[in-house]
Amino acid sequence: MVTSDETLIGAIAETARPMAGAVDDFDPILELAGNARVVLIGEASHGTDEFYERRAELTKRLIVDLGFRGVAAEADFPDAWRVNRFVRGTGSDTGAAEALSDFKRFPSWMWRNANVLDFVGWLRERNDRIADPAARAGFYGLDLYSLHTSIAAVLDYLDETDPEAAKRARYRYACFEHFGEDPQSYGYATSFGLSPDCEREVVNQLVEMQRRRQGVLARGGDDEDELFAAEQNARLVKAAEEYYRSMFEGRVSSWNLRDTHMAETLDALLAHLGRKGGRSKVVVWAHNSHVGDARATQMGEAGEINIGQLARQKYPGQALLVGFSTFTGTVTAASEWGGPAERKRVRPALRDSYEALFHRTGAAKFLLSLRDLGEAAGGLREPRLERAIGVIYLPQTERVSHYFQSRLPAQFDVVMHFDETRAVEPLERTAGWVRGELPETYPTGM
Repeated sequence: MVTSDETLIGAIAETARPMAGAVDDFDPILELAGNARVVLIGEASHGTDEFYERRAELTKRLIVDLGFRGVAAEADFPDAWRVNRFVRGTGSDTGAAEALSDFKRFPSWMWRNANVLDFVGWLRERNDRIADPAARAGFYGLDLYSLHTSIAAVLDYLDETDPEAAKRARYRYACFEHFGEDPQSYGYATSFGLSPDCEREVVNQLVEMQRRRQGVLARGGDDEDELFAAEQNARLVKAAEEYYRSMFEGRVSSWNLRDTHMAETLDALLAHLGRKGGRSKVVVWAHNSHVGDARATQMGEAGEINIGQLARQKYPGQALLVGFSTFTGTVTAASEWGGPAERKRVRPALRDSYEALFHRTGAAKFLLSLRDLGEAAGGLREPRLERAIGVIYLPQTERVSHYFQSRLPAQFDVVMHFDETRAVEPLERTAGWVRGELPETYPTGM
């Protein structure tokens, strides 16, 4: 007797499109993206080579074939802005590796890796062939962890353009000085009433930066790109101040603040690019957990929202969500927060997971459109386990640490599956990464 899973596996095998590493692998996605304002491309881990490589190749086609204006990544805004200056030819860096130098905060391998290096180099070379600066594609950050770096960026901008405004900003931001460089210390002290918070100061500074932008747009003057970056850094400081206060209130609160900030930064970026001419369209690079619609997951049931959900709500019919999955292989990850990058072996996916279901098709890699599933493949809409590996991978607690329930066709529009994957290569390879994780059969090899 044929089981329902066996029927479903056959339906997936018939519907899925094999990927051969050719340029036309992405044709089905480009057809779906024809009317999109945003294409959000995920990753099932923060350290898998195939996810980074295929995401970069798909992004190249979106930029070249459909006129997308760049990448907005799950990365700190000021660090990514240095890369943006390089790829647009306005910075002082002489190469892609140098342009990525500000990505020092853990986990640096997320952006300082061989795949991102190659993409940044490609983007610069392409932009150099485009005469109109407004038509060049950029590289931007969406995240909010860079509290102190963003403060410094606001002050640097105002020091050059308005010394009196810089004095006011220094006075406001001095509120953070006695907490040192660790923003979590600020969050702890203010959350438990041990110290006054800085909310009023950061709000007032953001309001002043917004008024400055309105004035500049009305009369002309400051470099509009640099003014945009300064205002976004002020917006980030406000969001980070609230985020670090919320860290001690629970995961849902801080998660929602973070993803709301990233979605608002994406909206601001689209508006900024639109003012520069043409229809603004942007590719987002972030983890599956941010890109896939949270409403289709158990995290959404617990009250979490994410960029994918917010993009679908903000741009109905114009947001395309692309996810990745893998069954086994290796991954670059740490064993604890702040730990060194290690090359770890990824255990075969749990039996009741989407990844195990895809593995049973026997295909090495394929693309599956979830918008047009056949009747049998509708079984994919039933909740199943889905794996998520972030910057930490703990195989000994795999089920608890790395799996959640989801309904994949509601979570993504397209998924790309790679049955066996390898770890992304950091630009700085530690001894633990080079050595890698020994196989479970060591030392017998049996």
